[in-house]
Amino acid sequence: MTDRLAEMFARTRAEHRPAVLPFLPVGWPELHDTVRLVEAAIEGGADGFELGMPFSDPLGDGPVNQVAYAEAIANGCTTETVFEAVRTLRSRGVSAPLLVMGYFNPVLTYGFERFVGDAAAAGVDGFIVVDLPPQEARELEGLVRAAGLHMVYLLPPTATPDRIRLIADHGSGFIYCVGFVGITGERAEVSSELPGLLARVREQTDLPLAVGFGISRREHVRAIGELADGVVIGSAFVRSVAEATSAERPAAARRFLEEITGRVL
Repeated sequence: MTDRLAEMFARTRAEHRPAVLPFLPVGWPELHDTVRLVEAAIEGGADGFELGMPFSDPLGDGPVNQVAYAEAIANGCTTETVFEAVRTLRSRGVSAPLLVMGYFNPVLTYGFERFVGDAAAAGVDGFIVVDLPPQEARELEGLVRAAGLHMVYLLPPTATPDRIRLIADHGSGFIYCVGFVGITGERAEVSSELPGLLARVREQTDLPLAVGFGISRREHVRAIGELADGVVIGSAFVRSVAEATSAERPAAARRFLEEITGRVL
């Protein structure tokens, strides 16, 4: 079975740059926008994607993503919609890693075995369940690993050595290092705590490290690329799409990625 995440990080490391993974809620701004926006962003330089599974109470997300999630739900987006978007992207030849990111309650409601089975059949590469710590994820994690998929955990800047070790032992694919304490959203500067966190994590694992929360500018990508293997860009990318008209959205998505990756200045 192809490990798309491992191949992505091997390629970007060889190119001496971080992998760039935008985040986009599925079913937003319109229910069937996901495929065209993901394809456009990949054309612009995205190496992989985090596809948001809409949830009514996304406590880890800032206002930009909260609004997008609410609109996706109003559009009729469901967990099945998420998997259908992935199936369509795979059928259209998209080979980039596609991770489903969301909250635990929809996974629990869907049913663990059904969720993992349907995700694997659709072509999902792994999961980021924001509010599910490893010590409570044994059943789901076992099913994910058995399916050959990745379970990616979030690690906050305040993580203790024991917490780092726990996530290093249980995570796969990469470790998602949170750039700031708090919710998602754009920030002016990269956290001064980040280099120390990444150094502590490097001591405990060989897994790739990706940084998210607050990444919104090309200079952020450059700075983090000197320390980590990947960057996750959420609110800034979502905002760029939100500000475009329906006809302009794919071009806006592509342009945002071209600018933040440095393909165009």
